[in-house]
Amino acid sequence: MSFFEAIFELMEEWYHYLLLVGVGFAVGFINTMAGGGSLISLPVLIFLGLPPSVANGTNRVAIVIQTAIATAGFKSKGVSTFPFNIYLGISSFIGAIIGANLAIDIKGETFNKILAIIMIVVVFIIVFKPKMKTTELIQQITGKHLWLGIVAFFFFGIYGGFINAGLGFLIILFLHYVNKMTLVHANATKVAVVCIYTISALVVFVLNDKVDWKIGLILAIGNGSGAWLASRISVAKGDGFIKTFLVIMVVAMSIKLWFFH
Repeated sequence: MSFFEAIFELMEEWYHYLLLVGVGFAVGFINTMAGGGSLISLPVLIFLGLPPSVANGTNRVAIVIQTAIATAGFKSKGVSTFPFNIYLGISSFIGAIIGANLAIDIKGETFNKILAIIMIVVVFIIVFKPKMKTTELIQQITGKHLWLGIVAFFFFGIYGGFINAGLGFLIILFLHYVNKMTLVHANATKVAVVCIYTISALVVFVLNDKVDWKIGLILAIGNGSGAWLASRISVAKGDGFIKTFLVIMVVAMSIKLWFFH
């Protein structure tokens, strides 16, 4: 390799690092505020030369760090749903093991089409669902509502372990309409649960040698930074801001899934 070739390779490597951090910041912010950020980070990782299954596994490194930081960000603002989030996390943890094993060799193009349709349904729910009165938003996280959540999050965990992209939308809506949480508390619960089940998925990918740690940790620098900022803004701006952000992101992700996969 010549001197100039070595310099070019070094510059290209730094360009990749800066791209990863920038993309990670956007993804961390989007994931924490709403969801769907992995639909951005996964194509970028593949663009950088990672096989799809390795990109899927590597992305989990950033998601674990992102959600851990977001959870700490919400907690620092006094927003937490412990121990409810732990119960849901354990259920989804088990489901994610199943989903991650399915993801090792399966392609997700058909699933993307299905997810695009789901995202459109989510938009209609967000936009046309009658607004809840403040008196109706009393958290219901015990008894049958707890068990309903545990069952639902087992299946959420399967999809989360498989590819994870776009699941945040459905989690927020479930917690908002079934458990009567404000969108801020639903967001705080979401990031804690995703952190828990992504750990189990990451272990499966690691055991199958599907993780590039160097790229994953660089991406995580951006994800973590974006997540911390989003957790603070989410609490400060409240439900109205989150609802608007949700609608915008769901529409954008649906178009991305259907036409640009």
